[in-house]
Amino acid sequence: MPLADADHELVVGELGREPTRAEQHLFENLWSEHCAYRSSRPLLSAFESEGEHVEIGPGDDAAVVRVPGTDTLLTFGIESHNHPSYVDPYDGAATGVGGIVRDTLSMGAYPIALADSLYFGPFDREHSRYLLDGVVEGIADYGNAIGVPTVAGSVAFEEGHIGNPLVNVACVGKTTPDRLVTAEAQEAGNRLVLLGNATGRDGLGGASFASEDLAEDAETEDRPAVQVGDPYSEKLLIECNEALIDEGLIESARDLGAAGLGGASSELVAKGGFGADIDLEAVHRREPGMNATEILLAESQERMCYEVAPENVERVAEIAERFDLGCSDIGEVVEGNYVCRFEGETVVDASAEYLAEGAPMNDLGREPAAAPERDLPEFDLEDAFETVVADPTAASKAWVYRQYDHEVGLRTATPPGDDAAVLALHETGEADEEHAIALSSGANPHWTDTDPESGARAVAVENATNLAAKGATPLAAVDCLNGGNPEDPETYDGFAAAVDGLAEACADLSVPVVGGNVSLYNDSETGPVAATPTLAVLGTREGYEAPPATVSGEGDLVLVEPAAYVAGSGIGSDDPNALGGSLLLEAFGGSDRFPGLPADPGALVDALVRVADLDSTLATHDTSDGGLAVTLAEMVTDAAGVDPAVEDDAALFSETPGRIVVETTDADALAEAVGDDATVTELGTATGTGDLSITVGEESIRYDAAGIADLRDVLARELD
Repeated sequence: MPLADADHELVVGELGREPTRAEQHLFENLWSEHCAYRSSRPLLSAFESEGEHVEIGPGDDAAVVRVPGTDTLLTFGIESHNHPSYVDPYDGAATGVGGIVRDTLSMGAYPIALADSLYFGPFDREHSRYLLDGVVEGIADYGNAIGVPTVAGSVAFEEGHIGNPLVNVACVGKTTPDRLVTAEAQEAGNRLVLLGNATGRDGLGGASFASEDLAEDAETEDRPAVQVGDPYSEKLLIECNEALIDEGLIESARDLGAAGLGGASSELVAKGGFGADIDLEAVHRREPGMNATEILLAESQERMCYEVAPENVERVAEIAERFDLGCSDIGEVVEGNYVCRFEGETVVDASAEYLAEGAPMNDLGREPAAAPERDLPEFDLEDAFETVVADPTAASKAWVYRQYDHEVGLRTATPPGDDAAVLALHETGEADEEHAIALSSGANPHWTDTDPESGARAVAVENATNLAAKGATPLAAVDCLNGGNPEDPETYDGFAAAVDGLAEACADLSVPVVGGNVSLYNDSETGPVAATPTLAVLGTREGYEAPPATVSGEGDLVLVEPAAYVAGSGIGSDDPNALGGSLLLEAFGGSDRFPGLPADPGALVDALVRVADLDSTLATHDTSDGGLAVTLAEMVTDAAGVDPAVEDDAALFSETPGRIVVETTDADALAEAVGDDATVTELGTATGTGDLSITVGEESIRYDAAGIADLRDVLARELD
């Protein structure tokens, strides 16, 4: 994708001359949508990013938040690898993991957890299953090899993602204030050191490739733009980074991702208000005959750019050699321009600030979609229940997460498959309490396709509810904002509405959004994806013992839900049992507005945390995909079942957010705990039979645990 004419004129005006070939390609990549957020940056000011426990917010490689009551800092970041995962699902997904882990390293943190949120076309399409298989294998092979557990995430299948899957990966890291590093260059005269794998030609033009629609022949024509990962080198890099931090040898750091060395080094010095003088010939390479542009922009993986005091360069090289990693002293932090030299010629001479931050913003139009009409289908209760419970979006994801090593590091207290992961921090705070963190990540393209603003609000409430159901208080969030071609007014309006809805809901929840990623131009010959705003939310709790999602058979079942509902947007409804965005309508046709949203989601989440902390609470599980029907099915085990009653079909299948089913031995204590912040409705009892028996109005359906398991095992049945 060449530099646009208008951009070319701006560059010529800034430089006072025609750009060199290397400058042309460097500006092309750094001013791409992927790097410069030209269509989305004006929208991002809607997010509140400050908070009591936020140490570093947006703008660095990862955000940093403090665990309340401790000196522990957690880094938190998320990124997408959407286009690469379509072209090469294995390497595309694997290098997405590698990139977000290196973002963690660049903050002086050790990675402790991953969460992946994956979106594909309909599961009944062979190509969707091929992409899912490759993506999961890539994530598993890379994450398992580097020893970072994948503990949370989501998988959804939706018509709009046929030609453009989305692969979003979040990472949590752990550090302390004395080890913290940032991506801001500190002092002129310091050296720039490139450390890690040798530079090759893989990934050339990756940033610009990620900023354009996928063509019909993308799987073959764009393969050179996909990076190839080496997890064993990444593991060495993780341990080498720890050794460098241990000895205090790093002044600042940035990982090499989009736009390769050119992107990392120019952004590093620009953030500190400096320039650089770089000798591209000093870069260690694995391929002969590479020219300046290739060295500058290749996105070869497992590489870091460090700012190092001159007297420490030799020691950095010694440690790199110990870990069998390449190390090159490539240049100097300077006052003045960003300059790159190669074979006696100056190939880049430009302002680092202009390179990194000078891209103009796009002025785009908006055209809202029409509100859906209420047109509900007729269906048989048993058929509807079986269809929704077996829908691949709602079905068991055990086939996915059993490929991930979620126990490495010995932190995972609540494994994948629950509402949220709970991980131990292995330390005590001032009150000598055990501290744990909780992590939830996901979005729902069915919701945002129906109503971008209300659906995005629901995504925020859903992730916060996931944490609260495990007794964790939300601390901070990062987002990965996925959308289609912003130059189409209706597509851009949906994306912008989703951003507004997500920002407003996070503000209502008092959850600062401390970082994120934007991925646009997710279109193919089948059209654009629905706005899909993945949100990863990090929470904290005292103690590791969270209530499980499955019943014990010893208590009563109640539904805890918002005290009041409101319509989320002009095309939403205030009816909590509206069916818009539900898997029921996806399967049987028809349309409806999106269901009502909690009027006070912050108070609701606080109430749910109190519920989870009660000694009388035996199990908690939130409702989302498939509504109560799926929640109740997921709570059944071979040894314990449920016997609930609901008033009608809509109550069973609506996907309104902010509701959890609780097994309790003391419903009165639960009602007292929630007070006026939520309502409590009796559903029935948990049983010791291992059966699911649901009464809906005058109808009843019944399944044993084996029947439920068979319905929910669709992914394993098709993919094993």
